[in-house]
Amino acid sequence: MAAPTSASLSTADFWADADRHLVRYAGAGEFTREIIARAAGSFLYTESGREILDFTSGQMSAILGHGHPDIVATVGRQIGELDHLFSGMLSRPVVDLARRLAETLPEPLEKVLLLTTGAESNEAAIRMAKLVTGKHEIVSFARSWHGMTQAAASATYSAGRKGYGPAAPGNFAIPVPNSYRPDFTTAEGELDWRRQLDFAFDLIDAQSVGSLAACLVEPILSSGGVVEPPPGYVAALRDKCRERGMLLILDEAQTGLCRTGSWYAFERDGVVPDILTLSKTLGAGLPLAAVITSAEIEQRAHERGFLFFTTHVSDPLVAAVGNTVLDVLTRDGLDERAAALGAFLRRGLERIGQRHSVVGDIRGRGLLVGLELVLDRETKEGSDELGALVTRRCLELGLHMNIVQLPGMGGVFRIAPPLTATEDELALGLSILDQAIGDAVTRR
Repeated sequence: MAAPTSASLSTADFWADADRHLVRYAGAGEFTREIIARAAGSFLYTESGREILDFTSGQMSAILGHGHPDIVATVGRQIGELDHLFSGMLSRPVVDLARRLAETLPEPLEKVLLLTTGAESNEAAIRMAKLVTGKHEIVSFARSWHGMTQAAASATYSAGRKGYGPAAPGNFAIPVPNSYRPDFTTAEGELDWRRQLDFAFDLIDAQSVGSLAACLVEPILSSGGVVEPPPGYVAALRDKCRERGMLLILDEAQTGLCRTGSWYAFERDGVVPDILTLSKTLGAGLPLAAVITSAEIEQRAHERGFLFFTTHVSDPLVAAVGNTVLDVLTRDGLDERAAALGAFLRRGLERIGQRHSVVGDIRGRGLLVGLELVLDRETKEGSDELGALVTRRCLELGLHMNIVQLPGMGGVFRIAPPLTATEDELALGLSILDQAIGDAVTRR
């Protein structure tokens, strides 16, 4: 007799099975108590028939929305032609995607390694940097999130460090240049990021054993609270790296491929990284990531026997999807669309801020926007409790919002709707958020 499938179970039995059999992997967080049956465009649909507007693009990945017809067609065609190969074999979708990615980037970024997840791409980038430089020390931001595998987790400081034993040796954190909550200030009370950066590297130099290999940072910290370094910071950081013979690795898992209103967030700063990592947005919801570097660095790595041979390296199925993502981004001008929709979204959030004094700050770029709730605009006292209340109320009203689920940052929302969203859908989300904030403040 066949075992009952999940679809045949009652809702109560479904959650009983989930509670009994699933490993809880979100730290102190819990699973959203909704059974998602399907998704289309900007919306999720529950088994109970509820429609939920998705303001997070899944896990910040589905930049073309859910079930985009071009992606559906590519997957359907490719799965029947060529899905997976021995990792030492190549197919046309892989080479095409490598070439096309290089064509979207400035010189000298032209060598591409196709992988699956953001953690894996950062793992490969760190491994390459260590091999090429012959050094082992890695610097990253104190609110960084680069992944949950060993080297990536060792470079992650926003969460997940306690209780797992020693991290990889030689990992150092530098302070985040947060203009809303400045630590080093000018006489006018604004962030003095140059003094902060100088101080940070004075500390790095004091701790280093002379083996600084790379600096791994996001051009906009997403999980760390949607914090964007001020103009000039990334260029100054690159100079700090050059002075010490370090490579600069930029992690554009959430900012790459048009989300911020340009193809890559680093374009604003006029800085070209030594190594670029992509993931999330590249597969538009499917597991695809990339490491991109120069021919010179790749040659040095190859000469030293660079090894990153994984089961799903250069898989043709997801590479074909990546090519389709590039097709849609280019054909539909989604960089310009993200900039325009981002301006629309920001104006709406600013109006919400005028109505609710708990809105402390609005920041970000394009369709990656952070909204920080505070109890008092003068003291900027945050509130994890208020953030949780607003999140729950949004879901009740039909909007999925992502709160930064880290201690002390629970009042910061990461808003990242699909690049294919309409103004009407954004307006709906803004209306729900407006009501949810008002309801939460009343209930608190």
